[in-house]
Amino acid sequence: MYKEIINEIKANLGQNDELNRKYLSSQIDRYKDHPYNKEIIREISRMMWDCLTDEEKEEFIEISENENPIMDILNETSEYIETGDYETALYELKHFMNSFPGMFEDDMVSEYHSFTNPLEELIFYNYIGAEKEIRYIPDNQPLLDLYYIYGFLLFENKEFEEAEISLKKALQINPVSARIILELSEIYKMHTYTFNKFIIYTSDALKYAYYPQDLARCYRNLGYYYIEENQFDIATALFKYSMKYEMSIMAYSELQYIESKGHNIDISLDEAVSILEDKNIQIGVNPFVFNALNELAEEYEKNRLYNQSLYFYELLYDITNDEQTFNKINELQEILHK
Repeated sequence: MYKEIINEIKANLGQNDELNRKYLSSQIDRYKDHPYNKEIIREISRMMWDCLTDEEKEEFIEISENENPIMDILNETSEYIETGDYETALYELKHFMNSFPGMFEDDMVSEYHSFTNPLEELIFYNYIGAEKEIRYIPDNQPLLDLYYIYGFLLFENKEFEEAEISLKKALQINPVSARIILELSEIYKMHTYTFNKFIIYTSDALKYAYYPQDLARCYRNLGYYYIEENQFDIATALFKYSMKYEMSIMAYSELQYIESKGHNIDISLDEAVSILEDKNIQIGVNPFVFNALNELAEEYEKNRLYNQSLYFYELLYDITNDEQTFNKINELQEILHK
C-alpha cells in the first residue's frame, strides 16, 4: 500500500517545481490520517527537498547549522560532565528531553542508523542486517550521543528504568556499539535478579568490540560473573587477560579479592589464554572484526586515502601492538607530511 501511494504521487509530478511543491503540500494534507501517514509524509518531504532551488537548499542548510538544539545541549552538558557535576548535567538534559519531540525515528518502512565508521557498518550488516530501508542520521544531528549521555547520567543517578529506555534508543541507532551495550550491561548487573542479560549483553559487546578499553571491560565483566559463580580459576584468567588491553585498578582489586579467598592468581598470560580457550571464551578481537579492520586499512591505502587508512591502522595497532603495523603508521604519516 505504501509503495503504491508513493509511486502514484511521483507519477503525478511534472517539470514545474513550483507546481510540484503545491501538489506535494496537498498530498501531505490528504494522507495526514492514513495508517502510513508518518512514512508517506517523510517521503513527500524528501520529494519537496528535490523541488527546492539551490539557493533555497543552501539557506535551509545554513539555518539548520546555526540552529542545532541537540549540539547545543550536548556542548552545554559536556562542560558539567568534564568537571564531575553530573547532577547539573542531568538536570539540564532532563529539561531538554521533556520537550524534545524526537527525530529520525524508525517507522514501518525505514530504519535510521548512525555508525562511528565503516567498520561498524560492516559489523552491523554481518551480524544484524536491516529489516527495512536504511536511512542515515546526518552527522550534525548527534542523536546517538544524546541518548547515550542521557542514559549514562540517569544510570549514575540510579534511575535505572529511565536509563535503560534511553540507552536502548541509542542502541537502536547503532546496534553494534560496544560502549552502549556495556553501559546497558551495567544496569543488568545491578538491577536484575539474575545475571542472564548481563552475560548476554557482555558477550555481544565482546563480539563487536575493537577498542582496547572495551575489550578489557568485557573481560572484567565476565570475570565478575565467574566470581559470582565461584569459578575463581576462570575469573583469574579473565582479569589477567583483561590487563593485556588495559591496566585497570579494578582488575587488580578483583585479583586481590580472589587471592584473599585462598586461590592462586600467579598465572602467566599463556596460562590464562589456555583456560579461556577451554571455556570457549573469545580470545582477543573477533576474527571477523580483525579481518575487516585489515581490509579497510589496506583498501584505503590502495586508493591513496591515507588519512582514512591511517585511522584503521592505528585502531589495529591499539589492539595488537604489532611492529609491522607500527611501521606502516610511520610510513603513512611521512606521506601525509610531505
